[in-house]
Amino acid sequence: MYRLLLPGIRLKRWILVNLTGMLIFAAGLWLLLQPSWYYQIRSALWMFWQDVIHASMPPAVVILLGILFLLIGLALVVFGTHRLVTAFTRIANPKASGRQLIGAMLDQRQINTPRLRIVGLGGGTGLSTLLRGLKAYPVDLTAIVTVSDDGGSSGRLRAGLDMPPPGDIRNCLVALADSEPLMEHLFQHRFAEGSHDLTGHSLGNLIIAGLNDLTGDFQEAIQEASRVLAVRGRVIPSANQPLILKATMSDGTVVRGETAITAMRCTVASVDIEPSDILPLPEALEAIRDADIIIVGPGSVYSSLLPNLIIPGMADALYKASAIKIFICNVMTQPGESDDFTASRHLQAVLEQLSGKNPFHYAMVNLQRPASDVIAMYEAQGQRFVEPDLARVLSLGTMPVTGSLLAPTHLARHDPDKLARCILERVAEDIRWPEVLQRQGQ
Repeated sequence: MYRLLLPGIRLKRWILVNLTGMLIFAAGLWLLLQPSWYYQIRSALWMFWQDVIHASMPPAVVILLGILFLLIGLALVVFGTHRLVTAFTRIANPKASGRQLIGAMLDQRQINTPRLRIVGLGGGTGLSTLLRGLKAYPVDLTAIVTVSDDGGSSGRLRAGLDMPPPGDIRNCLVALADSEPLMEHLFQHRFAEGSHDLTGHSLGNLIIAGLNDLTGDFQEAIQEASRVLAVRGRVIPSANQPLILKATMSDGTVVRGETAITAMRCTVASVDIEPSDILPLPEALEAIRDADIIIVGPGSVYSSLLPNLIIPGMADALYKASAIKIFICNVMTQPGESDDFTASRHLQAVLEQLSGKNPFHYAMVNLQRPASDVIAMYEAQGQRFVEPDLARVLSLGTMPVTGSLLAPTHLARHDPDKLARCILERVAEDIRWPEVLQRQGQ
């Protein structure tokens, strides 16, 4: 321990600041708790000092002086402690911040606290919305993300570098991030028109692509990106290589590629993936097996949810898992994918692809209708409000759980906090685990 006081470590000055602050704080406390101290001390050494204090400082001034000493002492202790924590963090891990150290300490504090293990499957903005809400609760989160996207920045990187598309992965990492806001903005920054080869690329996608090139493994690249963003949870691709989504439309036409499928504006009948013999990551199967809750959705049925579930072995793992399984229905329909779908039809589309077996205990259904101007905006794009036909949902063998789940924005989307609370209230009632409803720090 004495080696910490050797020259060059830069700890002694902050220890001295702490000690000085403690002494000043103690002096202030002494002045406040014993305002008549100068009458009680009779030693010759203190006699002169007592006379000065008694003559020039009335009790009110002594009290004010005591409060001042308390504030100065407390400020020095806080400042010195902060600098000590910073110094120890720099010594232990030069790349870590004080905030990350505190986060690690909080995680260690909660290590013996019962925590629900929640797995979310999906892609697009739906899964990241779910994660953002659940992150505020003391739960262990794992996101299993689809890798079939072939459009935009993700599609260009996928085609050019022969890697899984990073876009949905990036959104989930940012949703679970506990990093500084600047780092989150950096990952989400998208280069504007006129940036030549970078136009349309997300910087986060490029960083993940660079890490993939450095490590030679996509999952390892995600783990490194998770450390950069101080992610509170795990993000796992459903497979370690890109998938090609293949859809059979209602008229019998077969379309390959997610972007081409969504551009068809024709109803999807069923989907498949290529290569058909691809295997899911073992980490994804392990997370499903060990989960307390498994959540599918919200998200595009055919392009975000099913590409995960139709990977060989994933549906079987879902059936065998002892977890409570929840399906989250979308708020609005999507042209081509879910035209005129009700809540039950969303669920039924997934069940049909899973050979009709129903693993879901609950279906979260939104009852809150968007404002009329929002409805009109969506209807102009061929989208409609998903009608909550609860009796039909129940007839499929799934208990509907309802709520007003819309975010207070001009878009018809789930509110992350409302969705998370609705899920956890339902689960807490079933598994008698009410402490999951208490936010961290409260």
